[in-house]
Amino acid sequence: MNKKMKKQTKNFLKCGLVGWGIECFWTGCGSLCSGKDKKMPCETSIWMFPIYGMASMMEPLCQLLKGKHVLLRGSVYTACIFLTEYGTGSLLKKKGCCPWDYSASKANYKGIVRFDYAPLWFLVGLMYEKMLLSEA
Repeated sequence: MNKKMKKQTKNFLKCGLVGWGIECFWTGCGSLCSGKDKKMPCETSIWMFPIYGMASMMEPLCQLLKGKHVLLRGSVYTACIFLTEYGTGSLLKKKGCCPWDYSASKANYKGIVRFDYAPLWFLVGLMYEKMLLSEA
């Protein structure tokens, strides 16, 4: 395996694991807030690992946006995350295995995307940028 492929594999694994961790934290806190469950159980799916891992493909975009204003960078990453969420969610929904359903949210699109999550995805995108550029 060449150096570039090793780096891409490492970034995919890192993005996948970090995404999983964020999801566990998010859903655990959500269970505490909504159900007052002090155990803070979290919920995720094996499908989410490769979906979060796909964030590693943003590295060339991060390089391109390097030095640009944070609002531009975060907005572009948010759009990329929404597109990925919609694409993977649509595919998984067709197969009957989409692990999320946002239909109950007022700010949803086809139950697959929640637009009120934009601030979260903005921050997550910037976090992934920092991770991906830290070794570039």
